[in-house]
Amino acid sequence: MILIVESGSTKTEWRFIAGPNQAYESFFSAGINPYYQSADEITSDQKPTLDKLAQKNIQHVFYYGTGVTDDSKREVVQQALQPFMGKATIQVANDLVAAGISLCGDEPGIACILGTGANSGYFEGGKLTEQIPPLGFWLGDEGSGANLGKRLILAYLHHELPSDLRDMFIKRFGTLTRLDIFEHAYQKEFPNRWFATFSKFLFDHRKHPFCYAMIEKAFQDFCQLYLIKYEASKDVPIHFTGSVAFYYSDILKRVVSSFGLRVGVISEAPMAGLTLFHKKMI
Repeated sequence: MILIVESGSTKTEWRFIAGPNQAYESFFSAGINPYYQSADEITSDQKPTLDKLAQKNIQHVFYYGTGVTDDSKREVVQQALQPFMGKATIQVANDLVAAGISLCGDEPGIACILGTGANSGYFEGGKLTEQIPPLGFWLGDEGSGANLGKRLILAYLHHELPSDLRDMFIKRFGTLTRLDIFEHAYQKEFPNRWFATFSKFLFDHRKHPFCYAMIEKAFQDFCQLYLIKYEASKDVPIHFTGSVAFYYSDILKRVVSSFGLRVGVISEAPMAGLTLFHKKMI
């Protein structure tokens, strides 16, 4: 039996595959991010799930997740999972590798993630060969759910929301003070996850000219700062995975096409592609 784990900052999907022709078992838990969490914190946060895994006869674990930026972060994930996996081998890679496997396969292309966070990379022959590095939530993540939420909150704080939108915002979220927002931004855990919750407001009101323009600008920034800097960007398809890419696909396609780029596959999550890839190993 193999276990595939695909994790973002907001949620984690766990999928068991017992055989190439057998139905898989899949379930979700809270997000994991070793950039913000220690091994002990991950274990504590995921304890019910990890206890469930300990009861399974797992031979191989393939973990793909956000925040896996270097070997030290891979080790954090290894330390959190290994005590519950017995003698299973554990391979840890970042979420961009998952996107590349799922979206590009062996064909050349640019795989992008637009979920709570944002990332992109050029893949060829199943390998990541070029990456315009993302800058994370505070300095980058343009086009992500966290970035969209941050843009909305900034417009609210600066009193730039049109009166009708501001009324709807306050009705939905209450009157947020500057100190309320500062607490979530600078003192509480996972500020990116909190800001991303506000992107749903933009989605619900995306036909409002102000919201549409804000969404459009976020995607334009993603294209300008990342996509067009890839040497092959106009020669290969640009693929996307993630909740923001999937649910805002109509706006995203228009923006990406306006840069002379070709949109390829847009999926809500990479797990389906990962499943097809790893089933071949059984």
